[in-house]
Formats: sequence, C-alpha cells, structure tokens
Amino acid sequence: MSTRRLESRIHPDDLIDPGKRGPQVMRHVTVNVAESPLAWLAARGHLNDAQLRAGERLRADYERAGLAARVTMRWDAAPPGKSRDGARASDASLARIDAHRRFHAALEAAGPGLADICWRVICAGEGVSGAEKALGWPARSGKLVLTLALDRLARFYGTG
Repeated sequence: MSTRRLESRIHPDDLIDPGKRGPQVMRHVTVNVAESPLAWLAARGHLNDAQLRAGERLRADYERAGLAARVTMRWDAAPPGKSRDGARASDASLARIDAHRRFHAALEAAGPGLADICWRVICAGEGVSGAEKALGWPARSGKLVLTLALDRLARFYGTG
C-alpha cells in the first residue's frame, strides 16, 4: 500500500498583503507532493494516454540512465570482478548506456524548442508554471507547448 503525503498550501494565485488588517481572501489547497506534474495533468484530463506513456518512458530512461544529480555519495556496492555475478553487472551497465542513448535521442526527436520543457517538467519534476517562468514564456503557454512535445515523444517511443 503506497502512502501519499498531502500538504495544505495557499494557492499560488492568491496574494497575501502583510500590511492589510482583517480577513484576506485565500484558498487552501491540498496537494499530493509525491505526484509528478505529468501525472497531475493527466489526472485532470489535460493529457491523453499516449502522451502520458511517452512522458513516463522519458522519465524512466532519465532515471535508468542515472542522469539525475546526486546529493550524496553513491553507496551501491562495486560490481564484482570476474565472478558469477559479473554478467549481471555488465548487463546493468549496458542497460544504463541504452537508456542514456534513448533519452538523448528522445529529446532530439522532441526538438530544440520543446526539449527544455520536457526536461524541466518530466525529468526534474518542476511544475508547468515554474517552467514557464524559468524559460521566460508567457503564462499559460507551457501546457500547450508540453503537449506538443509529448506528441513528438509519443511518435518517437511508438506509444501514440
């Protein structure tokens, strides 16, 4: 059974004026902090199944390739030398290399203007509005651009 961590937050569209006395209009929303931005969009009907599967394939390749930044030292055991388990270590390395190649080929298939939002939202887990701000795009444009990128990824991965 998976556990969901829920938090109550103030909605980002609500402004709080610290100098104002009295009640202010605010909405509290409950968010699942373990849910990816891609899953959030799909759950609300903004993505179709092919787009979601393509995004999940990209994220899986990103994670399998080990491209995420590490905060601490890697504590995995070193692969054994010439023992019975040597073949498994070699297979794991080959799988990582294949995932690395697929990831970069998928971003290339998405295109230079669309790869940025793919990486930010799908791989880094950044929200669409945060990605829009970081990329200097107008508000509410990120979802449209992300769906275009996911359509290209679906063609690349053969999920669409």
